[in-house]
Amino acid sequence: MNFKTRLGLGILAFFTLIAVVGSWIAPYGPSAMSDDLLSPPSGAHWFGTTTTGQDIFSQVLVGTRGVMVVGLVCGVLATFLSILVGVTAGFLGGAADEALSMLSNVFLVIPALPLIIIVASMLPSADTVLIAAVISLTAWAWGARVLRAQTMSLRRRDFVEAARASGERTWRIIVFEVLPNLVAVIASGFVGTVIFAVMLQITLSFVGVVSLSTWNWGTILFWAQSNQALGQGAWWWFVPAGLCIALLGTALALINFGIDEYANPRLRKVRA
Repeated sequence: MNFKTRLGLGILAFFTLIAVVGSWIAPYGPSAMSDDLLSPPSGAHWFGTTTTGQDIFSQVLVGTRGVMVVGLVCGVLATFLSILVGVTAGFLGGAADEALSMLSNVFLVIPALPLIIIVASMLPSADTVLIAAVISLTAWAWGARVLRAQTMSLRRRDFVEAARASGERTWRIIVFEVLPNLVAVIASGFVGTVIFAVMLQITLSFVGVVSLSTWNWGTILFWAQSNQALGQGAWWWFVPAGLCIALLGTALALINFGIDEYANPRLRKVRA
């Protein structure tokens, strides 16, 4: 494991820990108001306060959970669907391949942002998990196409043919012969989906589409923009959340680079 991957995993582990314990260690309630209005960072408020005296440090801590939950749930669901559709289509071929490929193509062109806006308008109380589920429905198709192509290159290999000739069931060949050779591709697709889900959720919160009663980093940026924090010189209102977004995106990108180096023999050779 190279330095970039270790660094990315370390940052990701830090945010995961904050997502678990953030609401317990937050010094104030994220929505609690005080008399310290729009005050800069201090000993009492490490990241300063908002125009209503809310503690921004507490908002960042509590909001980490929503970001990580959406990324994890969407990554798991989208990866499962991409494996189910892509590997099945690539291995079986024929009519099953054509039907599943057509299904992938349909979902591939569905725009995620308008769909989620429609869902959010129909269900104003849509929670984090529901938003993650909707995002995952539009995020699995590309991974399925990649896995289909990789599976098609594997299904005629000697070890697969040997397993088929020995009378192994189709599902056992897929699970024990094909999937182990796709681990790096699946892991890379999972990380890419998490990045997509996190950025989309933050975007939706920033533009005020999803419920603003649930705190995440995008919600913090929404209120900062709505109250013209930049114009008032309140840099502490939006910089911490922006840095967290940048750090998490960097961590996931570093992990993706590490997986790519592991899966790509040319990159391993260059690094060596």
